[in-house]
Amino acid sequence: MSVTVLKQASATRSKKQVSDEVVNIVQTMLLEIENGGEEAVDRYSKQLDSWPGPYLLDRSDFGAAAGKLSSSLKKDIQFAHDQVRSFAEKQLASLSEFEMEISPGVCAGQRLIPVKTAGCYIPGGRYAHIASAVMSVTTAKTAGVKNVVACSPPKPNVGVHPAIAYTADLCGADFILAVGGVQGIASLANGLFSGHKADILVGPGNRFVAEAKRLLFGQIGIDLFAGPTEILVVADHSADPEIVASDLIGQAEHGPDSPAWLITTSRALANKVLDLVPNYIARLPEPNRTSAECAWRDHGEVTLVGSREEAVELSDQYAPEHLEVHAEDLDWWLDRLSNYGSLFLGEETTVAYGDKCTGTNHILPTSGAARYTGGLSVGKFIKTVTYQKMNREANRQIGAVTARISRLEGMEAHAFTGDDRLAKYFPHENFQLRN
Repeated sequence: MSVTVLKQASATRSKKQVSDEVVNIVQTMLLEIENGGEEAVDRYSKQLDSWPGPYLLDRSDFGAAAGKLSSSLKKDIQFAHDQVRSFAEKQLASLSEFEMEISPGVCAGQRLIPVKTAGCYIPGGRYAHIASAVMSVTTAKTAGVKNVVACSPPKPNVGVHPAIAYTADLCGADFILAVGGVQGIASLANGLFSGHKADILVGPGNRFVAEAKRLLFGQIGIDLFAGPTEILVVADHSADPEIVASDLIGQAEHGPDSPAWLITTSRALANKVLDLVPNYIARLPEPNRTSAECAWRDHGEVTLVGSREEAVELSDQYAPEHLEVHAEDLDWWLDRLSNYGSLFLGEETTVAYGDKCTGTNHILPTSGAARYTGGLSVGKFIKTVTYQKMNREANRQIGAVTARISRLEGMEAHAFTGDDRLAKYFPHENFQLRN
């Protein structure tokens, strides 16, 4: 592969490792809340968020939240919700149940059963993460989840941000908790305040939230092991360097550890983008400017390749969370690219569109996980389970084969379950039950 690295990242890509200190803090909090319940959550909420409750929002809170939002913002939230719901409904329709006769008398089938309760974590932080509420709650309700419990960090003397409370309610959340951080994840996991323990936890969060989800995985399902957000742009000579530079920095502002990569077949484009990026960083307000500056300095890469086939190969090695293609013959790229969380084809679309309101989900795999999984979808909230049924005649073959294989494996009790049925159903017949 003819590859020339024009800008090399100085920091390695995140392997989603956390410090021992974070692990110990989260483990302690999870255990204390499991044992102490709502009283422990109350203690942590007062200590970490300066919020003494109440922790479960009611209809009056939603009405008050709606009154604090402009009509134009509410229309935008409704638009985003409708887009995400429409796409999720199409995803759901693409799944199917079936039953088939595999061999005479042997029927097997597949059922799609939504989980009973989903916990949706909606970050608060510096900003109101409206889109995260749309993506998680809407998708869960479209999948048919009976109980959707959302939680979001409260602000002192305010509670849950009005835009988040309004959005989660609009999208169908059955319960909304004013609890954030590890105590929020623990509340969802243990069914505190709502009375419904989550079967799956979804939604982005800081390193403490991510570690809480990781530690609970197995006991509870989770959407993804999330790392810093990423963007990779693949571009050829036809790409607009100003748009490419804008899109790279559009994701770098997330944080100082957010990778922004460019793979291109055009040296001229690469050099122009390298020239432009500092200007696009400089136009940002603080703290976004510093975040983007650090991200580009430490995690930004620009790589020149000799052909579009090499670009595909290298892109699939990165397996980025977000992948944009600014190139000719977009169908060619769609047919050949394999590893990405979500794909954005052509200059006319961009990651921010998908993040906010296109309709596809923005909760996506990072740190190379796109090699083996996609992002949040209705399928994450649905169990694909199998069943089978047989008539007695089918036991002639199935029972005998099972007995012989079981004995070869040294599992005599397994074999007897076939032997005993054959003896009951066909008492006057002899079967070969050993190899």
